[in-house]
Amino acid sequence: MEYRIRITVLLLVVFLSLTRCKKVDYTGVIFYEESANERFEDSERWNSLNPFREIILPADNYSILSVSDIHVGTTDNLDKFNSIALSLNPAAIVMTGDLTWGKKENYELLQQHLPDKDALITFLIAGNHDCNFKGWNEYFTRFGSSTYIFKIQTPVATDLFICLETAGATIGKKQFDWLINILEKERAGCRHCIIYTHTNIFRFKFSEASNPQTEEIIALLELVVRNRIDMVITGHDHRKDEVKFGNTTYIVIPPLLDGHASAGYFRLDVKDGKVDYRFVSL
Repeated sequence: MEYRIRITVLLLVVFLSLTRCKKVDYTGVIFYEESANERFEDSERWNSLNPFREIILPADNYSILSVSDIHVGTTDNLDKFNSIALSLNPAAIVMTGDLTWGKKENYELLQQHLPDKDALITFLIAGNHDCNFKGWNEYFTRFGSSTYIFKIQTPVATDLFICLETAGATIGKKQFDWLINILEKERAGCRHCIIYTHTNIFRFKFSEASNPQTEEIIALLELVVRNRIDMVITGHDHRKDEVKFGNTTYIVIPPLLDGHASAGYFRLDVKDGKVDYRFVSL
């Protein structure tokens, strides 16, 4: 069984590489002030002082709203989304990276326009642009970890949500080991498992920046299959997409960027024990 999984995943990666791009270049990597391992170590120090969040709900049906690629410099679409979110009253909001352009003034503006924390539980993940201009320090100082879990507990079951940091297009060894450990400890006791991160696994735009490495894609896909992950939700490419592979759905959220023709958000619904979803335009 394990051999068949390896062969299937490898063939899928090769197929997507050949059909979705003219040229694949995995050699280029964006270099920031910190490595993926260093950012993970920062997140782990924060996690050690701040326990993972568990949201307890009175009913089994709930929604989570997700946005990506806000690139705060202006906030028109973010403000519209906040108003919509308040009216929908989701269990949580997840923002999957490229929240800013990485500059201090962008982070200051983002903080001013984030959803009201007393009204809406919001989880953030750093993206590649958030780490520009020494932006990781701005992110970490203001928001803390970019690698963590949260759980939603209902009267019927507990669901697991894993947030990973892929700002440099790599999970990195330490974060990957952490992910394996989390799945070994937590997955069996949870009904559904959803992974959120910034960089989409199957990219549409292949360039010298922000491309996952083939070996890491294969290892991650194997882990996803083996642990029955329901959904992997990402952003990064400024377009919406959905790919079904095995029992897992891979989602790319459209950007919330002001002025983008396809700006919108993603809604995940757990209803009657099943996971459903839809893309919503602003």
